[in-house]
Amino acid sequence: MSDAKFSKLLDYETIKQQFGNAEDESQPAVSVQADALPEFDSEESLFGGNRKEERKPGLTGSRLRSYAFAVLTRKEYSKAELIEKLCLYAENRDEVVTLVDELSRENYQSDQRVAETLLSSQKRKGKGPNQIKMKLKSKKIDSSLISEELKETDWVQQAYELKVKKYGTEVTKDPKLKAKQIRFLMYRGFEMDAIIKAISRKVED
Repeated sequence: MSDAKFSKLLDYETIKQQFGNAEDESQPAVSVQADALPEFDSEESLFGGNRKEERKPGLTGSRLRSYAFAVLTRKEYSKAELIEKLCLYAENRDEVVTLVDELSRENYQSDQRVAETLLSSQKRKGKGPNQIKMKLKSKKIDSSLISEELKETDWVQQAYELKVKKYGTEVTKDPKLKAKQIRFLMYRGFEMDAIIKAISRKVED
C-alpha cells in the first residue's frame, strides 16, 4: 500500500484534533516489536475463537468399569479396540489398559471369541482367507488364534460355490472370462491355488 493511500486511511492529525493528544509529544514514541505481539491461530481468530470442544470429565474407577461392561454386553471387541473405545471417555489411559487386561484374564473380553466370530461371518459373506486375515489385522488380532480353523476350511469349495453363484457351473475356455473370474475371487480374498482349482472344477468332479 502506498504512503498516500495509507495517509487517507489513518489521518493522525485529524484523530488528534477530535480526541486530543493525551500524551506529551515530547515523549518518544513507544515502538512495538513484532515478536512481542501474541501469536494466534489465524483460523481460530477469524472464525470466532477456538472451536475445539472442551473435554468432558473422564471416567475412572467403578464408573469406568461399569461402562466397560456396558460396552461388552452390546458387542464383542478385540482387546485393542476396547482400549481405544474406553480411552475416549476415560481419564487415564494406563487405568484403561490395566482394566482391559483384567477383563481379558477373566474372559469378559476375548480376542479368541472375536476371531472365531469374524471367521464365521466372513465365510458366510463369501470371503477368502486373505480377506479374513486382513480383517483380523485391522482389529490387531493375531491370526494364529484361528490357524487351525483356517487350515481346516475347504477354501476350494468356498471359492467354487462363489464362482458358481456368480458365473454358473460351466468351465469357461475364454481367456478373458477366465481372467475375470480369477480377479473376482482374488478380490474376495482367495489364494491363487484355490482359485484355479475352483474355476476348473466340473460338476461331476
